[in-house]
Amino acid sequence: MSTTQSDRLRGLIEPLVHAKDLDLEEIEVSRAGRRGLLRVVVDSEEGVELDACAELSREISEKLDETEVMGEGEYVLEVSSPGADRPLTEHRHYVRATGRLAKLQLAAGEEFVARILAVDENGLDLEVPGVKGRKPTARRVEFADIAKARVEIEFNRKDKKEEEA
Repeated sequence: MSTTQSDRLRGLIEPLVHAKDLDLEEIEVSRAGRRGLLRVVVDSEEGVELDACAELSREISEKLDETEVMGEGEYVLEVSSPGADRPLTEHRHYVRATGRLAKLQLAAGEEFVARILAVDENGLDLEVPGVKGRKPTARRVEFADIAKARVEIEFNRKDKKEEEA
């Protein structure tokens, strides 16, 4: 996708996303056979409901139909939320992942899984699970030391709503 097309798409789509109190996480244009594929990923503090994605998709589609930004050919529009195992790339991603397990790869090459306990402007306070009956340990990691981070899927994790009840 050219920078010009990317900028034009962002300029068209971002106001629609923000009007729904959502964050625009990603815009990706690729080819799917003879058709173009426009993938728009949105998120919010509370997550994104399927109905909100469908409504936003209709609004984006109408706006795109008014312009030539996608060119003359056919295209498919996908509007979705990030997956459960989304990569953590922005400060707000880490804040939203507070209380969740994350797999972190440090710039020095070390990889480990830990629960995010707190996030500040410089880094993370983590709880590294104990191995073989040992107690969990606290650990501090600065953002500058993180090469990659991704939320880990937990099938038996208690939801925040369950914990508050």
